[in-house]
Amino acid sequence: MARLTLTLACGDYDLTRGLIHGSIVPQGIELIPLTMPSPERHWRLARGHEFDVCEYSLASYLVSRDGDLPYTAIPVFPHRRFRHSFVFVRTGAGIERPEDLIGKRVAVRTWQTTAGVWMRGMLASEYGVPLENVHWFAQHEEDLPLTLPAGVRLERLPRDANVDTMLLAGELDAALYPEILPSILRGDPRVRRLWPDSRAAEQAYFRRTGIFPIMHTVVIRNRILAEHPWVARSLLDAFTRAKQQAYDYLENPRTVALAWVRDLLDEQKALMGPDPWVYGFAPNRHTLATFCQYGHTQGLTRRLIDPAELFVPTTLDELPKYVE
Repeated sequence: MARLTLTLACGDYDLTRGLIHGSIVPQGIELIPLTMPSPERHWRLARGHEFDVCEYSLASYLVSRDGDLPYTAIPVFPHRRFRHSFVFVRTGAGIERPEDLIGKRVAVRTWQTTAGVWMRGMLASEYGVPLENVHWFAQHEEDLPLTLPAGVRLERLPRDANVDTMLLAGELDAALYPEILPSILRGDPRVRRLWPDSRAAEQAYFRRTGIFPIMHTVVIRNRILAEHPWVARSLLDAFTRAKQQAYDYLENPRTVALAWVRDLLDEQKALMGPDPWVYGFAPNRHTLATFCQYGHTQGLTRRLIDPAELFVPTTLDELPKYVE
């Protein structure tokens, strides 16, 4: 029987490389991988519905549950990132602690950017920084229509605005940004991270909450799911096997250009267990519920969404446990 041909748009990560290069083949499916930067991939899915399977922004997907996006997710999360190290402040702005952001001018890429949702949620719930007590500025237009909560001040920056330049010039006080700012990369003393030891802050956050923030999930076109319902489990299994392949690769110190890769892996396992990038619904329910709460509080959804609603029902069953 001929295999079903599907396009897959995703990032070129170690966790997805087996699918991209063909060493992992989903049962019954021939994938046509399309790798591209996240902003392009997310925009093309939201506006043009171009791909059969797509790694997609968790925030944009949450917003789309109130709309008509013809896709449904499976509990695969190929991109996660702790976010304390992405809160940048202008030196001299009087910001030494998170609560010092109250009353300040703070930039985000967009209100709907997943990284920003996590950072604003953490600031409010963990550090007592209410959304309405910050003057927010967005660099870009939103991908999807949005109604902000009452009392939240959000201004759109000019189309040609550069957040990093505005920070250096004193036009902004801080930025919650999904990437490291150029000024930070080149060591400009006029901008710094809010948490000088961000790694310690992120590890403490994980110990306290058990949350490793999810940035992206994987969505499948609804028409394909209706015609071939087995596709959801086949892809969930294939992504899981690709992840395991990435873990196996890291276990061999000859294959990774890091002098202390073994020490880093041991440290990560001691804190986060053997499968930090765990897939499946049950082990991620708390993280997903927290994000749904943040999304509702920040105006991404009109109602508080149960995270089980986000996924193909046949993928909610427990996956085989990771074997170290």
